[in-house]
Amino acid sequence: MHFPDNQSIYNRVTAYRFCPRFFCTFAFTFLKMTNINDHIYPVFDQLLNRQHKEDLLKQKAGVFWLTGLSGSGKTTIAKELEKQLHARGFMTQLLDGDNIRTGICNNLGFSNEDRIENIRRIAEVSKLFLNGGMIVINCFVSPTRKIRAMARDIIGEADFHEIFINTPLEVCETRDVKGLYAKARKGEVKNFTGIDAPFEIPEAPALDLHTANRSIEVTVGELLQYVIPHIKK
Repeated sequence: MHFPDNQSIYNRVTAYRFCPRFFCTFAFTFLKMTNINDHIYPVFDQLLNRQHKEDLLKQKAGVFWLTGLSGSGKTTIAKELEKQLHARGFMTQLLDGDNIRTGICNNLGFSNEDRIENIRRIAEVSKLFLNGGMIVINCFVSPTRKIRAMARDIIGEADFHEIFINTPLEVCETRDVKGLYAKARKGEVKNFTGIDAPFEIPEAPALDLHTANRSIEVTVGELLQYVIPHIKK
């Protein structure tokens, strides 16, 4: 495609400077001829890379994705895991569903399309932290295998650790700290995972953590045994 040079543009504008119709037509045509992507110049190759950040932090980055039903204990386990890692000198970032939905995803609902977009954004943010050498702890329902596979593709197979917080629905309902299951049973909350929206159990998680009849200390201890070898430099 041929683009007019600056002199040609100047000549045309000068010749038709008193013609408003010309300006509208010319501006519209010129904008169509210019692809906005032509003005995006990534500088990733000029930045300090992940290796530099990991060397500085003396750790290996990774994303530990805790998935499970609401009330399964994802956030409780993630918070304790982060404390344990911090005490050992590791730099971490915890991303939680409620926190994310009050910020970067506060314009999303719980339709299938919005759930997908929610996880896509989370995965992209996780990747940024990952490239900064951080250990990312994510706790999201992420109910379908397709959604989790999308997150894995964005983050990268080698850096995505799927942790299934395996808690039976009946146990989650007895916990129900937020009262969401009760509302879902009454029909006051729609598309609630485990009630009127599906949760697909991971087929081959990196770790299958059972939480029923187990203390938080025992559960996090098992999780630490998995995590530490993957982040220790």
